[in-house]
Amino acid sequence: MNSTRSLFKDKQLLSIYYTAGYPTLDSTLDIAEKLEQSGADFLEIGFPYSDPVADGPVIQHSSEVALKNGMNLHRLFEQLKDLRKRVHIPIYLMGYFNPVLQYGVENFCRDCQEVGINGIIVPDLPMYEYEELYQDIFRRYNISNIFLVTPQTSEDRIRKIDELSTSFIYLLSSNATTGKHLEIGNDSTVYFERIRNMELKNPVVIGFGISNRDTYLRATEYAHGAIVGSAFVKLLEEEDYLNKIPDFISQIKT
Repeated sequence: MNSTRSLFKDKQLLSIYYTAGYPTLDSTLDIAEKLEQSGADFLEIGFPYSDPVADGPVIQHSSEVALKNGMNLHRLFEQLKDLRKRVHIPIYLMGYFNPVLQYGVENFCRDCQEVGINGIIVPDLPMYEYEELYQDIFRRYNISNIFLVTPQTSEDRIRKIDELSTSFIYLLSSNATTGKHLEIGNDSTVYFERIRNMELKNPVVIGFGISNRDTYLRATEYAHGAIVGSAFVKLLEEEDYLNKIPDFISQIKT
């Protein structure tokens, strides 16, 4: 299993997000394996939640279908028991805090470690709550907590995030929900350059609005990598989607 730290020696990395249990309950590992074979550098596997407030309609729909298919954290960890027999690139789980809390934070981190998950992205877990209540648990199981930065995040808070981070920092391209097309105008340029000029110790990856080669290249001018989510989840709606994944990746990276 490759560590993300060694991965970030390179730049212009591509991460792909998709929802566990979508389009079918048992498709999670098949998609991960095909993405690695096709050239994705690391992955974010979303665990579905009934109230995904930060997600756009495409990912909301995938969560609804996944829940109807029977996906939950217990079933996901069962599926992931064979993860590291088939997939070797870094993998992060992404979702909302309520399912993690119901599962038990220590149980969650322990099971992440057992199946080979590198870290988690939980947008609605407050930084102070993580630091005071959960940081020791995450460290005990060697699970990175990925923090999000938005255009409104203050420099002091970003510095604090940089101190607490052990993998990468997730830079939101805007305050919009997922699925919005990335437009790098003057405001975005100032924002991205401000982050770059801070010379943070952790690598930065840009997400939200990355959908094709043009937006990927624009984002990676300012960051170590970019995350494609909604555009890939749309592909999973198509017939024979597994065989279409190599072309999808190559059109972005090459």
